[in-house]
Formats: sequence, structure tokens, C-alpha cells
Amino acid sequence: MKAARISSARLGLFLFAAVWMFVLVPISARAAPYAAMVMDARTGEVLHARNADTRLHPASLTKMMTLYIVFEAVERGEISLDTKVKISKHAASEPPSKLGLRSGSSIALRYLIRAAAVKSANDAATALGEAISGSEAAFARRMTRTAKELGMTRTTFKNAHGLTESGHLSTARDMTLLGRHILYDYPQYYNLFSRTSTNAGIKTVNNTNRRLLGSYKGADGIKTGYTRAAGFNLVASAERGNERVIATVFGGKSSVSRNARVAELLDMGFRRAPSRAPVRKPQTPAYVGNATGTVGSSTGAIRGAGKTIRVSGAVQHSLRPKTRPQATTEEAPVLVADAVETVIEPAAVVDSTDIVAALAEAQIETGTVDTQNAVAQALVASGAPAIQVSVRPAARPKTLVLARAPKQIPQQEVVTRTSTSGGQHWGVHVGQYASRYKAEKVLLQTALTEMATLDGSLRKVIKRQRGFDANFLGLNRDTAELACRRLQARNIECEMIGPG
Repeated sequence: MKAARISSARLGLFLFAAVWMFVLVPISARAAPYAAMVMDARTGEVLHARNADTRLHPASLTKMMTLYIVFEAVERGEISLDTKVKISKHAASEPPSKLGLRSGSSIALRYLIRAAAVKSANDAATALGEAISGSEAAFARRMTRTAKELGMTRTTFKNAHGLTESGHLSTARDMTLLGRHILYDYPQYYNLFSRTSTNAGIKTVNNTNRRLLGSYKGADGIKTGYTRAAGFNLVASAERGNERVIATVFGGKSSVSRNARVAELLDMGFRRAPSRAPVRKPQTPAYVGNATGTVGSSTGAIRGAGKTIRVSGAVQHSLRPKTRPQATTEEAPVLVADAVETVIEPAAVVDSTDIVAALAEAQIETGTVDTQNAVAQALVASGAPAIQVSVRPAARPKTLVLARAPKQIPQQEVVTRTSTSGGQHWGVHVGQYASRYKAEKVLLQTALTEMATLDGSLRKVIKRQRGFDANFLGLNRDTAELACRRLQARNIECEMIGPG
């Protein structure tokens, strides 16, 4: 009996100590909850889900939404890729990972985009939010509004970078949806996420996801994330043939185990996804904008801070543009004889004065007078009865020579590659990639994007120690320089390659 009381006391003491250990150990030191989702990107069909709707810390997956809104702002003309963004003290003070921006300095928006997408730089993400909405807090509110329009029903944002903050939560399902929207809504910017390195203005930065990009066939994005509270997170996308799969993992224990798990999920997705399926792109969300009073493009609603006011979508007034002033002359118009053959027949349905008025309008608009006008005016002046005017085109002259197509069309020579002779010893470099497959794919996509200058050039992949260079060769200097300018305007990395 006494032994039983001692055993019971020890058990109680043990439970008491366990409870206190749970309370005293910080949340950040505990294992982050695991969640995952696999989706067929073409159709949006869910192929696998586990704890997919559990609200968790997204960490730097947050930057996917930051970049989505920046792409939206650029496309809608709110800001341009060349806009110089002044770095605030708040942005410069963000903890790593960071680009190393200094307070008061200025940098082009395109470099901030690259730093946030490739290096996952927190200072760059904050600077982007401030550039778009004026403050990070206002930008976070826009992020949450946009998330709701995208169907991310269990996501709320408090900052632009993803560092742990109360109420800053998302789910594996919502982040998978966001990854799919980035892929289909802004495909012109998607190549950013597959770059193993990029020029971020003040320095070259490496991709935080380069290990998976280099080891998994077909992988081309999207975003990594890590904090102690979140664990190791990743949204990844890969394409093989006609199939594309998106896999998301929350709460990985390390980057190595997380990448291994994502690879397993992608393999699962390719096994379960049909080899052929129609591409059903997600619906583009309504534009929510920055401040109170922004009109949603698809819903016709003005979104304010707490209420929605419906407005009519009908156009009430449309201003017609004024016609360009024409030179006038006071000289009498010249009569053009024999332009048409006029036949006058008695009729009771058309008054001759109406004919004269109509012909006068035509004369004023065209600046010409024909024999009809002269005949009609003569009839009105003489008090003739109502007439009906019928116009027949003049017969084709018998001497008119008709052009005939040649019996044989000479065979034309089709040039598929431009020779490097004749001063065409220049080229352009569009990036270094982890695999030859990816470099060749980027070359093809870039050639299709910029056919005006790159058509006929030689696409060449060169193996280097750190990866595979993607180059276009066989250009003259002017064409290479023009191609680079046009590619950089599309936010595609490009450097000129000189002779030798």
C-alpha cells in the first residue's frame, strides 16, 4: 500500500515536470508540423494531400505572393522594371537572408525582383512591398486581399518576406494554388525561379533551390522557405513531356530531407497524372489594387477598408474623338466627267431635292463633284417631277491588260542558320543552368520570344565547371546589342559575347 502511494507520487511528479518542460521549451525549438500537397498543374487536380488545410508558418514561401503582386503591378503600369527604388531604413535592417541593401541607396526594381526570387532576400522583399504600396503594412493587406481573390481562403499575410509573425499563416493547399497561378498568370517571369544564379545589381546571387534544380529532371522552380517555427518548406514544379506537377512540403526537418521528400512527391505526381490532359488555366483574379476605392476588374466592386460598394458596370458617357482638321480651299470643285453613267427614270418614291442634298453631302466629304449632281441640280431648277437615280459602273476598258501569275514559281532557298562570316562573330549569353536540358529549353523559349533579332542565330550550349552556358552565336555586333536590350526589357538575363 505504501509502495503504491510512493509510485503514484512519483508518477505525479513526472507528469508535473513534463508539463513544465513543454511550457518552458520555446515553440521554435519544437518540430514543425508536416503538411504536403501534390497537384496536376494542367488541370488543378489534387493527386495527394496530407494536412493540406492546416494553417502553418509559410516562411519565405511568402515571397511568392510578394512577387505575384509585383508582376501584377508592372503589367498594369503601376510601376516599371526600371523604376529606381529608394531603400528605407526599415528594409535595410531586415535580417538575413538579404542582399545587403544600404539605407538611402537606390536600385532598379528588376534587381529587387531577382534578389527576392533567387536569393530569397528579405531586404529586397520589404523594399518591393514599400515601392508598390508605400509601406510594408499596406502591402501585406494587399497581399491578403489578393490571396482571397486567388482562392487562398486560409491565408493571411503580415509582412512581405515571411519571417515569423503572429497571424502570418498559410496552408500547403493555398501555397500550391499560388504556385500554379504564378506559372499560368505570369509565364513571362517564371524563368526567374529556375536560374541557378543571377545578377542582382550590386552582386551576383545564387539560387536557394539550386540543389533540387540540379538533381531532379525537369525541375524549374519555384520557392524555398525556412524559419525555426516553420521548418524547411518548399513549393516545387517540374515538367516532363506533356506533364507538369507541383508539389508542396511544409515542416521539413532539413533541406536535404525536404528535397528528398519533394522528389518523392513529384515522382508520385508523375505516376498518378494522366499522360495527356487538357490545360485548364486558373481564372485570373480580380485586381484589388492598393488603397480604399480600388475598383475590382471582374466583380465591379470598390473595395474599401471594411465595406464593399457595388457600382454599375455600364458606360454612362463616351467621348468621341474630334476629327483631324482638314485643309480647306475656296476654289470651286472640279467636275469629273464620264466617271459614271447616269440613268434617269420616272419614279414617285424619291424626291429630287433629297437626291441633291445627299449628293451634296458626299461632295463635301470627298471633295469631288460628279455628273449626277449637275443633272439633279438642273432638274430641280427646272421644276421637273420627282426622279429616281440609278448608277451603273462604267464598263471595263477593252484595252485593259490583266496581270497573270507566272506558270512556274522559282524555288526559294531557306536559310536556317546564319554563317559566322562577314563580321558575324558576336553572340549573346542568356544564363547558366544546372543541366543541358534546361539550357536548351531556355534557348528555345528565348528564341521564340525574341524572333525579330535571334531568328537564324546558332543556339549553342557550352559545358562549364559550374553548369551549362546558354548562348546565341553568329550575330553581328549591332544585332547582338539590340537583342540584349530587348531581352533585358523583358527581364531576361543577357550579356553580349565578343569575337574570340
